[in-house]
Amino acid sequence: MHVVVNGWFWGQMATGSGQYLHSLAQHLPQAGAAHRYTLVLPAITTSPAPAGWQVVVAAAPAARSLGANLAKLWFEQITFPATCRRLRADLAFVPYWGSPWQRPCPTAVTVHDLIPLLLPAYRGGARQRAYTWLVSQTARRADLILTDSQASRQDIVQHLRIPDERVQAVLLAADERFQPVTDPVELARVRTRYSLPGRFILYLGGFDVRKNVAGLVRAYARWARREVPLLLRSGTSDAIPHLVIAGKLPAADTPFTPDPRRIAAEEGIADRVHFIGWVDEADKPALVSLASLFVFPSLYEGYGLPVAEAAACGAPVVTSNRSSLPEAAPGAVLVDPEDVDALALSMAETLAAPRRTAPVQRRTWLDVARETLTLLEELP
Repeated sequence: MHVVVNGWFWGQMATGSGQYLHSLAQHLPQAGAAHRYTLVLPAITTSPAPAGWQVVVAAAPAARSLGANLAKLWFEQITFPATCRRLRADLAFVPYWGSPWQRPCPTAVTVHDLIPLLLPAYRGGARQRAYTWLVSQTARRADLILTDSQASRQDIVQHLRIPDERVQAVLLAADERFQPVTDPVELARVRTRYSLPGRFILYLGGFDVRKNVAGLVRAYARWARREVPLLLRSGTSDAIPHLVIAGKLPAADTPFTPDPRRIAAEEGIADRVHFIGWVDEADKPALVSLASLFVFPSLYEGYGLPVAEAAACGAPVVTSNRSSLPEAAPGAVLVDPEDVDALALSMAETLAAPRRTAPVQRRTWLDVARETLTLLEELP
């Protein structure tokens, strides 16, 4: 079977779609070496394809002539399907929500989540809403829809009105580099690089409104001010670790990207909250391993890889009881993310009696690739 893959997000490792594409591409040839794999790119890139892949550059019109959004649309709807026909693909695979209207051959698409459809703050303007309508229609025309969790699968079946049997969930996995770090030299290096306090609670992720970082800061403030009954062995606020918030902070303080620095100042806890900025991928396992607790109170996730990564590093995890997050780390402490007191209490109780969340038999990206390929092979 000749599998031809849309590589629009190749090299874009700051995006979830880029990380998914890179991880899957690395492991698909291992899962099925008898097949041929071709990656179709919109431009030459400095990120080489892994072993077992052929690369074809099929450039769309330049973004400067069409605009970035229309160039992407052109690649999805015209360039990619035409290239599949030219290459005589047996299967066209689009690893993000952007499959072609006219299928050049049996087609599979991965819809990671329905955020632009389900969350009003993410619907955007008229062009974004039109694009969401288009990719909703093209997903209905695909032969197979893959997604990252059972929660997302249920959303897709319900809101896109696609028959159950055409939507399949393949749970993701933390990258193999996420392991508990015990090397004192590496731990000391990361602690020094990011000026970390002795004991700390960690949030690592984005800052758009669904990530609920504002709710986390407010819950931590309630805990620090002893405003809810907490199960702590010590009666002093000094026993409460500081809060470390990692990730690129928003460029502007808006309703869509509320700045957690302002909220920490308003709550009177600015001296207890450390904003360490962007964290290099290589430093993340040690950072999580240093944390006494990892907290991820998102309101909605297609999967929630940060939670799976923290669990793989052996960190105790508190996360939301919503969407896919219970699937990402089955042993995590689950809480209503909009209940500030409940979030504060869960952090305190978990810190007092931490439980490790890494599964006994760890899921890998080779597992993801094998399950994905099994589903692709079933297409006519």
